[in-house]
Amino acid sequence: MSDYVYHIRHDTHYAYSLPVRLSHQMLRLTPRSLPWQICTSHGIGITPEPQNLRLLLDSFGNPMQSFSLESDHVDLRAVAESWVTLTQRLLSPMTPPWELARAKLSYQAGQYLLPDDLEATRYLFESAHVRIKREFLAYAMESFTPGLSLLDGIQRLMARIFCEFTFDPLATTVSTPVTEVFATQRGVCQDFAHFMLSCLRSLGLAARYVSGYLLTEPPPGQPRLIGADASHAWVSVYCPGFDGQASCWIDADPTNGIFPDTSHITLGWGRDFLDVSPLRGVLIGGGQQTMDVAVTVMPAHEAPGFGFAV
Repeated sequence: MSDYVYHIRHDTHYAYSLPVRLSHQMLRLTPRSLPWQICTSHGIGITPEPQNLRLLLDSFGNPMQSFSLESDHVDLRAVAESWVTLTQRLLSPMTPPWELARAKLSYQAGQYLLPDDLEATRYLFESAHVRIKREFLAYAMESFTPGLSLLDGIQRLMARIFCEFTFDPLATTVSTPVTEVFATQRGVCQDFAHFMLSCLRSLGLAARYVSGYLLTEPPPGQPRLIGADASHAWVSVYCPGFDGQASCWIDADPTNGIFPDTSHITLGWGRDFLDVSPLRGVLIGGGQQTMDVAVTVMPAHEAPGFGFAV
């Protein structure tokens, strides 16, 4: 298989109207190591220089940095640069009927869950941005007809969201409820991921929120714009092992109506956006704040310093 090598630069800048006296922050900007993805080089620069910098894994296994700023400051900048190598994913067309996948994780007295199944159960329930409701179940059931394979049901639901919902960056904010997204059928990738998760979990399937990046191509004849990309989000659905087949997770991108492959770079996953927010923390002071984010994803041969580590 061919390797696909990318350079990612993620620049986040906060400006505050008043000095911040104390700031405790968590960063999730390090791509995960996966069977199809290797992060060959990675670095994060933080200004002002932080104190108590710690490297650790969160409860979902995502790489995370925590740090403190203990002196007055009026802005904060975090710049992450990564080199990532991807190989083509192997998506097996052989998946069980979706009802069997659901039953494998449903509670039954005396039922023994394998470790992978038990881990998946944490993605069955409501979370801050994902709801379990009858209207989401009804929408999902139009795609997950009786006896349909899990993979085909995921594909049908993903395609419907792609066709019926409109990408509109002005329609929502990070706090817009998923019920409103369903009512207006407008939003961004984060909204579509939360909606698809709400449908899947309302159906009784385990599904998680995936945060990452998507390589986008400029129009023919136009140069790639530096800083014009953005973080991306999609979903991943658990398929338990059956008939000798190992369990797996099936990624689906409802914003683009495709199964992610060599253009999707995974940062991490959780129950919803709050679990994998790129930069999140608490502070004392600061007054009003503004945030600017510039993301650039490009093939390695277009990147400055190609052939050299970050």
